[in-house]
Amino acid sequence: MGKELSSTNDELHVVMFPFFAFGHISPFVQLSNKLSSSHGVRISFFSIPGYVSRIKSLLIPSPTTQIIPLQIPSTNGSLTDSTAGTSDLPPSEAGSLIEAVDLMQPQIKSLLSDLKPHFIVFDFAQYWLPSLASELGIKTLFFSVFSAVSGAYNTVPARLSGVEGDLTVNDLKKPPMGFPQTSEIRLKTFEARDFLFLFRSFDGGPSVFDRVISGLTGCSAIIMKTCEEIEGPYLAFMKSQFRKPVMLTGPLVPEPTSGELDEKWATWLSRFQPKTVVFCSFGSETFLNDDEIRELTLGLELTKLPFFLVLNFPANVDAATELERALPEGFKERVKDRGVVYSGWVQQQQILAHASVGCYLCHSGFSSIIEAWVNDCQLALLPFKGDQFMNSKLIGLDLKAGVEVKRRDEDGHFAKEDIYEALKKIMVEVEEEPGKTVRVNHQKWRSFLLEKNIQDKFISDMAMEMKAMAMATTPTTCT
Repeated sequence: MGKELSSTNDELHVVMFPFFAFGHISPFVQLSNKLSSSHGVRISFFSIPGYVSRIKSLLIPSPTTQIIPLQIPSTNGSLTDSTAGTSDLPPSEAGSLIEAVDLMQPQIKSLLSDLKPHFIVFDFAQYWLPSLASELGIKTLFFSVFSAVSGAYNTVPARLSGVEGDLTVNDLKKPPMGFPQTSEIRLKTFEARDFLFLFRSFDGGPSVFDRVISGLTGCSAIIMKTCEEIEGPYLAFMKSQFRKPVMLTGPLVPEPTSGELDEKWATWLSRFQPKTVVFCSFGSETFLNDDEIRELTLGLELTKLPFFLVLNFPANVDAATELERALPEGFKERVKDRGVVYSGWVQQQQILAHASVGCYLCHSGFSSIIEAWVNDCQLALLPFKGDQFMNSKLIGLDLKAGVEVKRRDEDGHFAKEDIYEALKKIMVEVEEEPGKTVRVNHQKWRSFLLEKNIQDKFISDMAMEMKAMAMATTPTTCT
């Protein structure tokens, strides 16, 4: 049976069980660090072997924190012990990772029986965990690593209200019944089409939508990586849909950067005036096609601004060869005095913190958005998939704290002129609308995120709620 606290001074033991993609693992690591370092929470972190070393490098060392490698069950895919999540798999085999997670149930039950934690914090794929953990007397916390607006639009019971048969693109272009009327968010055709994957079955198993709804319905409480200040209306809608406790971590602002920026990049960036360089990167698992690379690079060239562009490619591709092939003819020669194009890992936080960098053109991952805000980099938003679309609209439409690149409705095509226009609004026309409003709002949110007392209080409140729930004989419920 899971343990109960006898007093608020007892040590809380929490198991972390993220889905095996780094965009999911990273928030679990951030939350673990904040709970263990400031509130003495004991952490047991589940991982597949291929991710252990990376997680170890990110977790704050502590005698009460441990990483527990999981055995990868045999599936029809090509998973091995060296597989490091979705980044090591072609898109066609991403489903095999979900299948492997489902096959881990006996292993997870055995581990939880031995560990006897107060809570297990789990992700979207493990829809079976609330039932399994309940048998052991362990409370479950569904950690939604996405923005509240993304969940409120796509993964609430109301999404299927009034829908007969299979969900269509036209269904998804409209918000669900009860969605906040104050929201300006509507989806383009290509964005709605992308979200259809949420409702497709994986090899006959439950869809992502079914997994999320089961997890949110069955858990003891929900954790969300956001706050009322940024996403109040969407949080209220989520609470009305699931009617159970919701704990807020806040935006999980990263700690200030440690370590010096690589001398090569520091020297190059220092050639330019403060706040004039555009840093452009799309994360480790967002890959642009040839047409997108061409229009993006030509758009950067049009601005005449200095830029640092990072382009990554799938693991099974020779990045250097692909990069040379994809760039427009003569491009590197034309921009050699003011542009860098690079493929591979870079020190993103240190680059964003450099005095010369004034704008971040990114895929709208929420962690990247937060990093841009705290480092005083204006946001140009170019989302490509999933929750990125919702994040971009939250920032660009609701909060008016960034500029989204204009896209064609049907297929999402953008031209070099669209890149140029977005960057011009926030880097050139800074005293004109909408650039002026974006900069004012950007500064407002930066100040909020840098207020350490506010950000620390999110975690303090959450730790208190968890201790209170662990002391209770039955999970807290609310109406």
